[in-house]
Formats: sequence, structure tokens, C-alpha cells
Amino acid sequence: MTRETVLSNARIVLEDRILDGTLVLRDGLVADISEGPSAAGEDMEGDYLLPGLVELHTDHLEAHYSPRPGVRWEKTAAIQSHDAQVVTSGITTVFDCLRMGSDGESGFEKGEMRAMADAIAGAQNEDRLRAEHLIHLRCEVSTDNVLDHYEEFEDDPLVRLVSLMDHAPGQRQFQTLDQYILYHKKKRGLTDEEFDAFCKRQQDLSARYAKPHRDAIAASCAARGISIASHDDATLDHVEEAIGYGIRLAEFPTSIAAAKASHGAGMSVLMGAPNVVRGRSHSGNIAARDLAGLGVLDVLSSDYVPFSLMHAPFILADEGMDLPKAIAMVSTTPARTVGLDDRGAIAKGLRADIVRVRRPSGVPVVRSVWRQGRRVA
Repeated sequence: MTRETVLSNARIVLEDRILDGTLVLRDGLVADISEGPSAAGEDMEGDYLLPGLVELHTDHLEAHYSPRPGVRWEKTAAIQSHDAQVVTSGITTVFDCLRMGSDGESGFEKGEMRAMADAIAGAQNEDRLRAEHLIHLRCEVSTDNVLDHYEEFEDDPLVRLVSLMDHAPGQRQFQTLDQYILYHKKKRGLTDEEFDAFCKRQQDLSARYAKPHRDAIAASCAARGISIASHDDATLDHVEEAIGYGIRLAEFPTSIAAAKASHGAGMSVLMGAPNVVRGRSHSGNIAARDLAGLGVLDVLSSDYVPFSLMHAPFILADEGMDLPKAIAMVSTTPARTVGLDDRGAIAKGLRADIVRVRRPSGVPVVRSVWRQGRRVA
């Protein structure tokens, strides 16, 4: 039986313009886009219709699974809670970040993330989830056990993105110790001696493992056709290394030079939407709005606040960016960067992932969400 939905009197955000008109969804796809209102269908009251947002990097599931140090929540309940917040933020495709590699003092034990991935797959198979969930493996290459964790995912079809990270002191995000002290010494309550020993251990692990682990994981991803992301690139050498690995996504570059070089090399430069909303990075790195002004910002990620992915594009538009271009940073470009060519824009034949948004001023309001033509919020 044909399933059809008509959405009339809407401001439809297309890739190149905003059309006042009517959108027809049929059998899960966009069937027609026309100018002007329709006598049939649901009146959108002049609200925006946006493509469903595509989230490539969110740690938000982790916060539901481990809401306090040492606490582990029931996995399916954590996933459903995460999914509810994601979809009501307008996100219809979400890459859930699962952490690979543990230094014994942080992270998760071997098998925990594998069990979480199985729970995600199970929840989707049981039609518990409203967004589509895929997996992004965050690989801490300086840990001695990252390959053990990664190997548990070698045959998982939900894995569509892998990032290569090294958070050791002196590397990338932590080239200076100011933020590292805040993250580790103060947070953990370490003495000077304990902090010095911790830093030396992390540096030794990075020197021993980072390069061979990057090589092994990148080779595996290339063989499986999985998109690879760099993380916290700071220097031109980091960018050259990323080019050599065939990386398509540059996550959170920490210098303008690295961002410009990554963008110039054809990589999509990703920054945090919370960075846009707050006007600065929480870790003291470059401001995403500065990269937008330079024309080298391609993708936004909600990172740790799901609704920021809806809020940030409107802020950029308020500051002079064309709204369709800003919306592309959270829909079209992330989808295409990871090879999801069936979604990410409102166009005939693409998936009917649609978000109704009202924005009289300030913070936008998500009023309805459709995924593949099915209303899910």
C-alpha cells in the first residue's frame, strides 16, 4: 500500500535556496517539491522544513551508559534515552561513538563496547529507535589494547566511520600542558609526582604504539571501505599524515593552519556545534566561527549537546551565512563525506528524512520529525 504525506505551506530548505511551497513524501522518499501551498495535506504554518540532520560524532550515548564514575546503566535503556534526545533535536542519522582502547584508569573494558554495539543492533531490529544508528569507533591509538578492542568490530556492518586519536600530553589537542593539567591532574586530584608519572606513562605509550596502531587500523578501514577521520590535527605534518592515510574527515583541528590545509586537501573539516553556540572551544582551541568566516568549516557535530546541531546553523545564518549553506553543514556534507548518498538533502528520490522547525527568533523549536516518511516525533 502506498504511504503518502503532503506537507503544505512550508519554507523548504533546499541545497541552494529556500522555497515557499509543498513537499510530498511517498513510500519513504521525497516524491515531489512544488512552489506554493496545496489544498491537500498538513499545513506547516510557514515553518521551515529541513533535511534530517546527520550526526557524525557524538559522545552522548556514553553519558547515558555511564552517567557517573563507575556507574553502568542498562544498555537498551541508555540507548533509548539517547535516541529520544537525538531525534527531538532533529537528528535522523546518528553515528554513536564507541571508545576503543583503555589505559586502565579511563575508558571501558574489552567487551563493553562490543556489547553496546550488539544492544544498538538489537534495539534497531526491534524497532525501538526513531533515528537510524550507525557506529563511529574512536580509536585511542596510543593505548596498548586498542587493536584488541577494534578486532571485536572487524565484521560489524554498522561501523561506517573510524577516527584515529592520540590524547597523550604533547600531542595534538594537548600540545601544551595547560588543558592537560585541567583534564587530568585537577580532575583526578593527582599530586605533582603522580601527575608527572602519569604524563611520562602516556608519552611512553604514544611513542611506542601510536604509529603502528594508526597504520594497522587505517589499513583495515581501507580494505573494508570504512571512512577514516583524523582528530585534533595541529600541524601541517599532521595533515600530510592524514592525506597519506586517505582520510576524508578532519575532526576538530586545533590550529587555523591545519584547518586550512585539511580543507584545501579535500577533507571535510569538522568542528563542534557547541563551539559555535558558546562562541569558543571548551578546551581553549580555535573558535568554529573563525573557521566559518575563513570558508574552511564544512561539518558540524553536536559532540556532547545533541540540540546544538540544530541551534548552531541558525546562529551562523544570523551572522551572515546563507541558511541553506549552514544547514548543509549538518546534513548534506556529513552524509556525503561518509558515503551516505541516499540522504542529507531535500531532493526527489532521496530519503524522506524531514524536520519541521519553527524559529521566530533565538533558539529554534523542533515541531515534528519524519524518518523515511514515517513520523517519529
